[in-house]
Amino acid sequence: MLAPPALALAWLGGPYLAVLVMLAAAGMGWEWARLTGCGGGLVAVLIAVATTLPAAVAALGLFGLALLLAAALALAAGAAASRVRGAAPLWAGLGAAWIALACLACLWVAADADTGRRAVLWLFATVWASDSGAFIAGRAFGGPRLAPRLSPSKTWSGAFGGVVGAASVGWILALWGGSAAALVPTGIALGIAAQLGDLGESLAKRHFGVKDSGGIIPGHGGLLDRLDGMLAAAALQALLTLAGGASPLLWQA
Repeated sequence: MLAPPALALAWLGGPYLAVLVMLAAAGMGWEWARLTGCGGGLVAVLIAVATTLPAAVAALGLFGLALLLAAALALAAGAAASRVRGAAPLWAGLGAAWIALACLACLWVAADADTGRRAVLWLFATVWASDSGAFIAGRAFGGPRLAPRLSPSKTWSGAFGGVVGAASVGWILALWGGSAAALVPTGIALGIAAQLGDLGESLAKRHFGVKDSGGIIPGHGGLLDRLDGMLAAAALQALLTLAGGASPLLWQA
């Protein structure tokens, strides 16, 4: 349901992708505030601002300022959450920082004039293929649970299917002129990161005793439930690119 507009905005890039990221960041920030016991008042608004405003600054090309802003606002979010009875300030602040930084990572990778568009499309395709592969393999083969204390429904067969799905995207792109030796391992790494991101959110939900982060997507939970893996994969993609260990574009146009 969300894939077609996301792909369209990613293809258009620039301000269109920035708007998509900011909307997602705001929604995830709001859900995180409620998940961590901050309610739906001013503190929740502050956390949503903390996840969204850095992306708005990054959209102007001011990534250094955006990083500083993300850190400052995350600290402010944690401090504000400490004043809410029953809230978890540390979780609130760290989660706001994580969402903001992962969104910045996506925009930073996309900012490259030559490779940004394809890098983001590759990120989306890899994470979606990992999710689909995990679902199909898990349903088809079942078997031992991957992390029963965190997510009883996830299996080792599903995890393997997710890796295969992510690797397949790299292999398909390699057919277009890229290096399979680079694309496939990097795709696998992004797929594993996506699954770890999913498990990380499951840990948070288990800690706070909730099933879903929200209900904005009927039958599928909240935005965080759908984008937890994307956040982790985007962060890894940016780190690999920054380290020079993997180009965001490993195939020819």
